[in-house]
Amino acid sequence: MKLPPLKIGDLVARVPIIQGGMGIGVSRSKLASAVANEGGVGIISGVQIGYDEPDFETNNKEANIRALKKQIKKARESTKGILGVNFLCAMNDYNELVKVAIESGIDLIISGAGLPISLPKIVEGSNCKIAPIVSSAKAANIICSLWDKRYNRIPDLIVVEGPKAGGHLGFSLEDLKIIKEEDFENIVIEVIRVIKPFEIKYNKIIPVVVAGGIFDGRDIARFMKLGAAGVQMATRFVATEECDADIRYKNTYVNAKKEDLEIVVSPVGMPGRAIKNEFACKVIKEGKQPINKCYKCLKHCNPKIAPYCISNALIEAVKGNIDKGLIFTGENCTRINKIVKVKDLISELLTEAELNYI
Repeated sequence: MKLPPLKIGDLVARVPIIQGGMGIGVSRSKLASAVANEGGVGIISGVQIGYDEPDFETNNKEANIRALKKQIKKARESTKGILGVNFLCAMNDYNELVKVAIESGIDLIISGAGLPISLPKIVEGSNCKIAPIVSSAKAANIICSLWDKRYNRIPDLIVVEGPKAGGHLGFSLEDLKIIKEEDFENIVIEVIRVIKPFEIKYNKIIPVVVAGGIFDGRDIARFMKLGAAGVQMATRFVATEECDADIRYKNTYVNAKKEDLEIVVSPVGMPGRAIKNEFACKVIKEGKQPINKCYKCLKHCNPKIAPYCISNALIEAVKGNIDKGLIFTGENCTRINKIVKVKDLISELLTEAELNYI
């Protein structure tokens, strides 16, 4: 059966797949526009997006603003499809960068790593859609209640992210060890249930998109049959020709085995799933690594006590200096065995999903 499109207000994605934002530099204009051209939603990561600007080290904020404008412009020139930007709530300069994205004509802002409580105020007066990332029905209810009370609006989309995702995770280390697949399915069902009163009040559908561990068409069909409006996938898009990361970065995904995955703790105390390499092993075994420069990228990161600089670690990785960097990944990266074109990947996912969406 043909999959229904993903409707986000007046935006309609023919393919109900959002390509997850991956920073630093893994998903920029090339990957996002390729996904949008195939009918999905392409997402640029706004985290330290100016890492390769010549003045990034000395003029960090301005470099990031300039690069964000540049990447959105390049993506827009390459597609007429739906484009979004992912920003971490924990970022410094969050408000300013969101405003820059809106002024640059972005369609959608997705925000996680905290609840984007003030996001409606920042986008006020624009047609930009806004979507929080949550990991529980409680978080979904809190954000809907706060936005309803303070701004007289509700999310245009909600992303529910599970424990199999890559990067920063919205679960404790203890929860990651015990939560099962059926537990996450119940979380998705509960989120759909708790947002219903807000949908009724505003006479508006809040599409729920499922993220974290979505690997193939069977996964897409399974969650859409549960009531999800679509899925968000990141890990699968790393192993594509259009992914903006260095080829050595992509090959770590292709070559990864189950024993290569590790949960590391970020400088702000959040657990994250990464591929084990020389850098990750040093962090795990030795603890604090030297921090030569603080970019002031995260609100609650103190370089005096932080175990390492996450910006530097992610930049080294995306540039291909694999053993010096941190390589975030979803749990299912071990199932990837080749690098493909975005067009072929989406075609494969759709074909398989439609066979199972009955």
